[in-house]
Amino acid sequence: MDKLTIIKVGGKIVEEEQSLRQLLKDFSQIEGYKVLVHGGGRSATKLAEKLGIESRMVNGRRVTDRDTLEIVTMVYGGLVNKNIVAGLQALGVNALGLTGADMNIIRSEKRPVKEVDYGFVGDVKEVNSETLSSLIQQGIVPILAPLTHDKEGNILNTNADTIAGETAKVLALKFDITLIYCFEKKGVLMNENDDESVIPNIDKATFEQLVKDGIVQGGMIPKLENAFQAIEKGVKEVIITSASEFGENAGTRIC
Repeated sequence: MDKLTIIKVGGKIVEEEQSLRQLLKDFSQIEGYKVLVHGGGRSATKLAEKLGIESRMVNGRRVTDRDTLEIVTMVYGGLVNKNIVAGLQALGVNALGLTGADMNIIRSEKRPVKEVDYGFVGDVKEVNSETLSSLIQQGIVPILAPLTHDKEGNILNTNADTIAGETAKVLALKFDITLIYCFEKKGVLMNENDDESVIPNIDKATFEQLVKDGIVQGGMIPKLENAFQAIEKGVKEVIITSASEFGENAGTRIC
């Protein structure tokens, strides 16, 4: 099978000019087929503040009321996505910016209300692998914004880590996939205060022990859970690393 690299990147990396420029340069040099999934939450929060709209977070996840939905649609599907696409075109990469609604790429359902009402937040139900793989095989590089749709006319704010993982799972039937989650740290750390204490490899038993010992906690737990689910569904390799090092033999490998 052909090799496909899926990169998920977010935070200030895609929102600050210098770090974005370096990211796009590194991404453009990846050989073979590739997909980029991005976030943009800080830009959304900044615009909301300018417009006098309060941003509410619960357990690190954004509560998306109707006003906030308009903000994230503008920022994720517009400002951040198109800056990435334009930057890649300048580097000779034939990029296409997409939300889940475009070409019915990703359908989701509004998250049911349990302890928390997250509002217009979507849980992914289906990724259109036929359309995505067709685009990829034509030499088009999809740039996926963290927005999906419910096929009833509604846009839904959707976690970018989840989009990357679910996309990797369905495309694993057609491609030899490496999934790379990029964030500010160099990998999963044994000591959160020591950026050099990267754990090079984590299997399921090690993961469970790290959680039990309190070394892996917070948002890293669902990130790793997504990684193991991807491996179980046929993704060849999952790497967690920093955006500045994803082209190197660095970071934490999930095995």
